[in-house]
Amino acid sequence: MKRIAIDMDDVLAKTTHVIIDKINKITSSSYTYEELMNGSESLKLEFYGHYTKHNSFLWEPGFFEHIPVNEDAVEVVEKLHKQYEIFIVSAATEFPNSLKEKLTWMEKHFPFITWRHIVFCGHKHMIQADYLIDDHENNLHSFTGTPLLFTAPHNLHINDFKRVNNWKEIESLLLD
Repeated sequence: MKRIAIDMDDVLAKTTHVIIDKINKITSSSYTYEELMNGSESLKLEFYGHYTKHNSFLWEPGFFEHIPVNEDAVEVVEKLHKQYEIFIVSAATEFPNSLKEKLTWMEKHFPFITWRHIVFCGHKHMIQADYLIDDHENNLHSFTGTPLLFTAPHNLHINDFKRVNNWKEIESLLLD
């Protein structure tokens, strides 16, 4: 059976959406996800400046627990689960509070994927699978299978990998 490794943040979960909300509250700004996807480079750099200065909330308890699920992710992953061995792979160890929160999040939203198929790591270069779906290019460069770049505001400039924009595209690409 072929294996798919799937990232959590900005692939299964709408993490950047929550980050934008947090930055807006902290800085009294009004950034939107759509603006960061379609806006100017100067707007993105401005947001990123706020983010790097005010991102301590990522280490606070509770941040990763209530992030919404990406559209169609549950349904498509459940279909994939019937044809592939699925592993959820998250570079979660940078944020120690996230370990339990992400496991709880997975149990809530993806109960058909057990703890035996969830990998929390510092980096993903040791992951072996047929496919890796991730939003960060550094995880895809060292991957030996087929890398799939999941679109997010921080990776729009990357053209080195096959891009998937949503879970319906993944469904079309990987399911019979």
